[in-house]
Amino acid sequence: MKYFNKTILAVAITAASSQAMAAGFQLNSQSATGIGRAFAGDAVIADNASVLARNPAAMAMFDEKALSLGITYADVTAEIKDASLHTKNPLTGQPIAVEYGGLDNAAEGKIIPNAFYIQPINDTFAFGLGVFSNYGTGTDTTDLTAGKALAPIDLIGNTEVTTINFNASVSARINEQWSVGAGLDIIHGEGVLTRGGQNVVDVEADGIGFGGIVGVTYELDANNRFGLSYRFSPDMKVEGTLKKLANPTQPLADHEELTVPMADIAQFAGFHQLTEQFALSYTAQWTQWSNFDSVDLHGPDEPLKVYQWKDSWFFSVGGTYTLNDQWTLRAGYAYDQGVVDDIQSISIPDSDRQWVSVGATYHLTPKSSVDFGFAHVMGEETHLSEQSLFGQLNAVTNTGANYISLQYSYSF
Repeated sequence: MKYFNKTILAVAITAASSQAMAAGFQLNSQSATGIGRAFAGDAVIADNASVLARNPAAMAMFDEKALSLGITYADVTAEIKDASLHTKNPLTGQPIAVEYGGLDNAAEGKIIPNAFYIQPINDTFAFGLGVFSNYGTGTDTTDLTAGKALAPIDLIGNTEVTTINFNASVSARINEQWSVGAGLDIIHGEGVLTRGGQNVVDVEADGIGFGGIVGVTYELDANNRFGLSYRFSPDMKVEGTLKKLANPTQPLADHEELTVPMADIAQFAGFHQLTEQFALSYTAQWTQWSNFDSVDLHGPDEPLKVYQWKDSWFFSVGGTYTLNDQWTLRAGYAYDQGVVDDIQSISIPDSDRQWVSVGATYHLTPKSSVDFGFAHVMGEETHLSEQSLFGQLNAVTNTGANYISLQYSYSF
């Protein structure tokens, strides 16, 4: 029972951290302008203070204080069908298959706020502060096995995830072409998980990690520039408390600490003002998901949960069109690689995805604006096979999302 509890805990804390971390659940939601162009060029465009989330060196392009406040609704979808458990009859030992059917949507939407502030100090230095979320989602597969006497209770249940990234950065202009920047990330993540359908277990997990980001920008001229950044992510020490609630009057609790490795992120971006009205931008982002190989409990030599994800790429291209003094229009397309390799998970369904996005800015005054962004993210159908403590769970999954974002920006 102790090992069973620890296994549940590993799955729970991994879901509370890695599910929020997986490419399929990475919340690209730091700005409405970025969503509107599929984040193409966001590490160098610097049209508002939200560039701080992507590249601190771009703060050197601001000659006024800048503030951006935004909110995004991420409507994440996860369709499950043809789910079944392949196991042995506990009485006869003969192979059997238990059919569960499917769920139209096992995911839950999230409201994600963000805030950024950039202040130039002089002609050389600037500093900035940001609060945003890179990851966060929720899935509930409880109804999949409702009414079934035999179910993989270590895999089926409810998961809620929230992460917040606090960032402080500085930048320095070297000359008219080159600028550099660096920042500190403080990442707080927390999650709640139940397994068993009838509250057999209830897990709460949270942790804080420290990371950082460095960046550089090169301005070829007033109409062409490039940006490069690298985000260092920590191995988070995540603590979880497991409560066994089969007898609610006498709950049993175990407290454990696990190490959850997080992925580094590198991105390259370009921006080109091709005409007075139209600009082209693009991004290539690499995420080191191969670093996320396992979740380890402090003490044992063997990992509690093995994932062995693969590195992934995110490519996007976008266009910005200045219609007049009041309106700016934008659109973008992105291709986002999934991270799951040979080892799959129904609580972390993932696949390659495509983005189609549109957005607009309305300039209230020469120094203030309201931005809108919408992105439709389309996943691929994936055949999933995951090993449970009770047998082999098979299913077909398809995930996607709609992002709707509003943002207010002001310079002063």
